[in-house]
Amino acid sequence: MKKTIFSTEKAPAAIGPYSQATSDGQTLYVSGQLPLDPATGTMPDGLEEQVAQSIKNVIAIVQAAGGKTENILKCGIYIMDMSAFGRINEVYQTFFEENPPARFVVQVSALPKGAQIEIDAVALL
Repeated sequence: MKKTIFSTEKAPAAIGPYSQATSDGQTLYVSGQLPLDPATGTMPDGLEEQVAQSIKNVIAIVQAAGGKTENILKCGIYIMDMSAFGRINEVYQTFFEENPPARFVVQVSALPKGAQIEIDAVALL
């Protein structure tokens, strides 16, 4: 098995010693994506905008590896406030209208750069 590293300028660069994504040739593992705009490095203030940006970053990496949104098998969602669960779902479902991936949502005590959300993913290539 050979590990392949994937990265794209259409998603924020890693802010630590990790890759945007790795693959064994069949499965793509996307690192947690903060809601950073890859062009400016800025983060939107609103929760809904942060959710959308994190998902866009995940999708950009999946596409850079040759996949499609439909190839995403599972998402992990890390949030600062579980009471925002419904608002997060409203935005999330606009990206995964049919056959959404499996997922989990957990509340955490803090996220890098003061983000309200971080999303990772596993996709089939």
